[in-house]
Amino acid sequence: MTTWTTSAKTTSLRLLGHLCLVVLLGAASVSHAMRIKEVASIEGVRSNQLTGFGLIVGLDGTGDQTTQMPYTTQGLANYLQQLGITLTATTLTQLQMKNVAAVLVTAQLPAFARPGQLLDVNVSSVGNAKSLKGGTLIAAPLKGADGEIYALAQGNLIVAGAGAAAGGSKVQVNHLSAGRIPDGAQVERVVPTSLQDGPSINLSLNASDFQTARKVAQAINTQFGEGVAQALDGRTIKVTAPTNANDRVNFLAEMEELPIQNSIAAAKIIINARTGSIVLNQAVSLGACAIAHGNLSISISSTPVISQPNALSQGQTVVAEKASIEIKQEAGKLIQLPAAAQLADVVKALNALGATPQDLLAILQAIKSAGALNAELEVI
Repeated sequence: MTTWTTSAKTTSLRLLGHLCLVVLLGAASVSHAMRIKEVASIEGVRSNQLTGFGLIVGLDGTGDQTTQMPYTTQGLANYLQQLGITLTATTLTQLQMKNVAAVLVTAQLPAFARPGQLLDVNVSSVGNAKSLKGGTLIAAPLKGADGEIYALAQGNLIVAGAGAAAGGSKVQVNHLSAGRIPDGAQVERVVPTSLQDGPSINLSLNASDFQTARKVAQAINTQFGEGVAQALDGRTIKVTAPTNANDRVNFLAEMEELPIQNSIAAAKIIINARTGSIVLNQAVSLGACAIAHGNLSISISSTPVISQPNALSQGQTVVAEKASIEIKQEAGKLIQLPAAAQLADVVKALNALGATPQDLLAILQAIKSAGALNAELEVI
């Protein structure tokens, strides 16, 4: 019996990753001036999301396959019925609408939008259409969370992608099943706001922080007089504003331009377990500590082995696999890290470890448990 080994196919599984350390470097000074409009917004003044169902027509045979997408046929039947054209059940089953595609239309209605204002809309296929390129969106009502219609969308779709297919081969650049219509929707209804209600307005900070709330209130009181602004909690500041509409707008415009000293954020380290990215802010500091670190690697090799019987033995050829597993662990090294109060020094000390993101996560947790890391760890 003759036995031989073919070329080995080796699969290596190594517990070694790529360290991507992203650092948020601050300005030269510890804090810098920012405007109130950059750290807070006025409660009740916000945008609203709109969505609706629509049909794209005029496609070059790249629309939905109606046998698998019944809502495309139903949507067209409903649209034609509004135009006074009624289709029978038999006619609906016989329709071949390769030039029609069902889509979802989304838009963002900004604050203070008035009837007649134009909005950009995004269009995305919900069926099995191959491409929306060259299509036209017919009138599609856009509704808000309350179910009311706030805008009407219609227009020619712009698709950034391109594609071609022939002889079983296909080439595609970017997505062909989604596009955009600039100024494709017109506002039909006003969303009321509470800007002019009551003698005061509330400012809401982008991030909850008592120090920033106090500084915003102090800046407003310094400019407009004591007692005009009161910090209610770590996120909300109550501000007394003029009751006249024009005076209130002028007051808010001047208030939003007031400078404040940005507070130093709490020390935090963000670790992305999926990408291996590690982000530190400028408040992170490191105490003196010593770390022992080593790498462990596992290699698994799979080699096909073919057993061929002799010519007159009437045996059968058998194919098997021979697996080889190798585990290698490097010797641990004791590394002493000095105390570091500056972000650049912390980064230099962590880079000296030469650890993977997975190892670095465990090391950072151990350093924090030992009391040598002044930061909060967050894994996303």
